[in-house]
Amino acid sequence: MPIFGIGLHVIVAIFFAIHVIRTHQNMYWLFILFAFPLLGSIVYGLAIYLPELRGSRTAQTAKRVMRQAIDPGRALREARQAFELTPTVDRRMRLAEALMENGQAADALAHYREALAGPYAKDPALLSGLADAQAATGDHAGSLATLETLFEVSPESKRKPGPALRYATDLAALNRPEARQAFQQALTVAADPEPKCRYGDWLAAQGETDAAKALYQEVVADSRHWHSHAKAMNKVWLRHAESALAR
Repeated sequence: MPIFGIGLHVIVAIFFAIHVIRTHQNMYWLFILFAFPLLGSIVYGLAIYLPELRGSRTAQTAKRVMRQAIDPGRALREARQAFELTPTVDRRMRLAEALMENGQAADALAHYREALAGPYAKDPALLSGLADAQAATGDHAGSLATLETLFEVSPESKRKPGPALRYATDLAALNRPEARQAFQQALTVAADPEPKCRYGDWLAAQGETDAAKALYQEVVADSRHWHSHAKAMNKVWLRHAESALAR
C-alpha cells in the first residue's frame, strides 16, 4: 500500500535503517534493507529488532510481573530446587536471577559473588548480574566498578541496553559528571522509553527542566505509535513521563 507515493515496505526498511545506525549494527544491513526492502525488512525484524525488543529491560520486567501474577514464587522455588540438586555455576546464576526478581537482592548478591569467585570471574553475564544486585542494595560504587570490569572483558556490553543504562544510573547516583554522556550513550542503544525517562529525571535534578521536558514529551509522542504489546510493556514509563510533565 503506497503512502505519499512510497511503498509501505520501503517505509519499514527506512525505519529499520535508522535502527541500524542508532544501535551500531553492521553496516551491511543497510545494503540488505535497501537492495531488498521487503525481504530485508523481514529478515532484520526477525533477526535483530524483535529479539532486541524482547530483551529490553522493560520487556524483561513485564515478563517477571506476568510470571509473578500467575504463580508468585514459582521461578524461585524451581531455581532453588535445581541448585540444591546440582549446585553448578549456571544454576547458581539462575537462582540469583530469581532472587533478584523476587526483591531479594542481598541474597542474590551473595550468590553472584560466590559464582565469580572461581574460574568464572570474568563471565559477562555474571558480572552484569552482580552489578544489578550491587545497585539494588545501594552499592552504586561497587556496581560501577563491576561494570568497568565487564566493559574491559566484554567491550560489546557497552552497546547493550541493560549495562549501558545501569552504568548511567550508577554515575548519576554518585553525582558523577560523566552521567550525561553515559545517558546519551544509553539512548543510542535502547529500544524502550526507560532511558529517556531516567535521563529526564537526571536532567530535571540538574535544573535543566526544558531538556527534561523534551525527553518526556518524546516518550508521550512515541507512545501514539506503539502497538498494543508495546503499550502494555511500557505503560509504567509512559505514566512516569506523563506525571513528570504534569509536575
